[in-house]
Amino acid sequence: MNFEMASEFAAMDNIETRTVLGTDDIASARPQEAHKRRGVAGLIFAYKTAGALAEQGADLNAVAAIAQKTVDRTRTIGVALSSCQIPSAAGPNFTIADDEIEMGMGIHGEPGIWRKKVRPADELVDEMIAMLLAERPRGANRVSILVNSLGSTPFEELFILYRRAARQLDAMGLAVVRPLIGPYVTSMEMGGASISLCFLDDEIEILLAAPADCPFWRVD
Repeated sequence: MNFEMASEFAAMDNIETRTVLGTDDIASARPQEAHKRRGVAGLIFAYKTAGALAEQGADLNAVAAIAQKTVDRTRTIGVALSSCQIPSAAGPNFTIADDEIEMGMGIHGEPGIWRKKVRPADELVDEMIAMLLAERPRGANRVSILVNSLGSTPFEELFILYRRAARQLDAMGLAVVRPLIGPYVTSMEMGGASISLCFLDDEIEILLAAPADCPFWRVD
């Protein structure tokens, strides 16, 4: 709603816009209804490719097209351990026991796939990677991975997840290119992490490698 309103305001000032919807969260809808999925951490890959192409002077249609292409080749799944609490709210966004974890929960507390007792990190990553690779595009053999903190999960724990994910991707014949690890898309102090895979082609890989200088993402 807010993005549509922004586009309407821009049009009033004769500013042309295009809308590309993020649909990387595989927990939010089946593959047959991918257009209904939420956009979560994997969106940053589309921000990067679109921004890099715009920096090269491409027109609006081309920038929107590469953003859409990147979205179409990106998949994300997350796990939640604890909620955040919005300032002035009477309580947390959702409740989850200290010994529980929920697979696929959205960053605002949207229902996930399952809620169970806490499990070892390697088991969680194996399940997450298997779900993501179930939607691997035909012929994709190179991938950029984002292991994202949802807010309070520290780097040390993210690297534990990345270690296992990289091993599993290698076992499946996928080369990891430009891995990203850190708090890229957060929900305040929410506990948990997400894994995003962007299945690369030559165009996307070149744009991800284009120079950038911003918080958490610098490419020389």
